[in-house]
Amino acid sequence: MEIVFLVEDNPDGGYTATALGQSIFTQADDIETLRVMIRDAVHCHFPDKEKRPKIIQLQNIL
Repeated sequence: MEIVFLVEDNPDGGYTATALGQSIFTQADDIETLRVMIRDAVHCHFPDKEKRPKIIQLQNIL
């Protein structure tokens, strides 16, 4: 299973990431931190490791 996030510049600074087809949203000040936050959000949203997406894809709208 794969999950896709749309990554955008936040007008107030930093970046936002929104999952397509899931209720997952996160934000961070830089891209490196955003990647960590996305991974953490996916783990929280899918606590069962067997049902968790194996691939996390980022689509940049920058």
